[in-house]
Amino acid sequence: MKIQVLVDNPDSWILPYSKQLILKIHDEFGIKATLLHKHKDVERGDLLFLLACENIFKKLDYNLINLVIHESDLPRGKGWSPLTWQVLEGKKKIPITLFEAVKAVDAGEIYLQDFIELSGHELLAEIKHEQGLKTIDLILEFIRNKNKITGRVQEGESTFYAKRGPKDSRLDIHKSIDEQFNLLRIVDNERYPAFFEKNGQKYIIKIYKDDI
Repeated sequence: MKIQVLVDNPDSWILPYSKQLILKIHDEFGIKATLLHKHKDVERGDLLFLLACENIFKKLDYNLINLVIHESDLPRGKGWSPLTWQVLEGKKKIPITLFEAVKAVDAGEIYLQDFIELSGHELLAEIKHEQGLKTIDLILEFIRNKNKITGRVQEGESTFYAKRGPKDSRLDIHKSIDEQFNLLRIVDNERYPAFFEKNGQKYIIKIYKDDI
């Protein structure tokens, strides 16, 4: 069986977990899966996993099945950063879905679902860690039971999350820290840190846990 994993951003947060996945596939199944960063390098094969891809993969006929991970209860929560949006909504039990990539966005048949469970104190790195581990688990489960798993068509009303940008890390100086704690949990201290504006000045806030 030929298995390929595509992560088209070589700086993606998911890259270390993708490398773990490659090793686990070899250890459990004796298959030398290939980790790729460019769409043009994808070859014909059996399984292609598209992880945190930033661009639409178009060669869907190259592999027998193309699979994507999305952190929502599809068809609800299609679109961008579903895990982040749900943390902002105060959710602690967040669905994660393995489904088939098709031409329509986030619309393919669902193969497996599980949950990412949070306690409510986790910051971004910890949240992403749970996401990465659950991604590995779902993919291994699919490979392990692929001959028994049947896809099911998505049912229900589709909802969509918008793309987030640096402006979405703005804090409201008239609200308490407690009211905005979930926003502080999901900001990236380096790429899009929390900030507020006062007296014509912009101030940056970075958040870390005290490990002492």
